[in-house]
Amino acid sequence: MGNGEYAGRNLKRKRKLYRWLSKRWKRRALKLKQKYDPLEGSPMAKAIVLEKVVLEQKQPHSGLIKCVKVQLVKNGKVVTAHATRDKAITYIDEHDEVMIAGMGGSQRGQMGSVPGVRYKVIAVNGVDLQMLRKKRKEKPKR
Repeated sequence: MGNGEYAGRNLKRKRKLYRWLSKRWKRRALKLKQKYDPLEGSPMAKAIVLEKVVLEQKQPHSGLIKCVKVQLVKNGKVVTAHATRDKAITYIDEHDEVMIAGMGGSQRGQMGSVPGVRYKVIAVNGVDLQMLRKKRKEKPKR
């Protein structure tokens, strides 16, 4: 463990080695986000609704989570997105074009007790979902 006059090379080599123990650095160095992220690094993406699904919450909580299975327009991958807030799912129909964004869980993961859902619906047919919920705007007919 030389910290003497000529220890610079050893210190540098060990620092390089110990970097791999850091989860954040490793993900960045191996470009894992770009490799496995369905949104391919972008914050939001357009998708087409395939079906509405209801999921149960994880253990200590009980309740039904309203979600939609969507297919991304840009690469055809199928992901599950959560329709946030009360009665939001009623404004989403099959074959609607929705905009999805990440839910904000740490380390690219899920949020809270929602099992395996990493994305939320923020707009339906180009109209903000919260505006539809508050009845400030109407959903355009296609």
